[in-house]
Amino acid sequence: MTLDKVKRGNRFRIRRIDNKDLKTQAIRIGIYEGAVFLCSEKLPGGPIILQNRMQEVAVGRGLAEDIEVEGI
Repeated sequence: MTLDKVKRGNRFRIRRIDNKDLKTQAIRIGIYEGAVFLCSEKLPGGPIILQNRMQEVAVGRGLAEDIEVEGI
């Protein structure tokens, strides 16, 4: 499943980021393979808000389609 399919309130783990450029940018903001997040908000047609401890990060829909996740 990809990140854009995660439902609000669900916890998940990042499985894979295939796009090398996206992977480099994601690591800089704390999104990496194996990291666990909570989907705290999904804006209609907009970004997905991820929460990890006290940090929240917004990921655009287009980028979210390239991030593979698994529910936990």
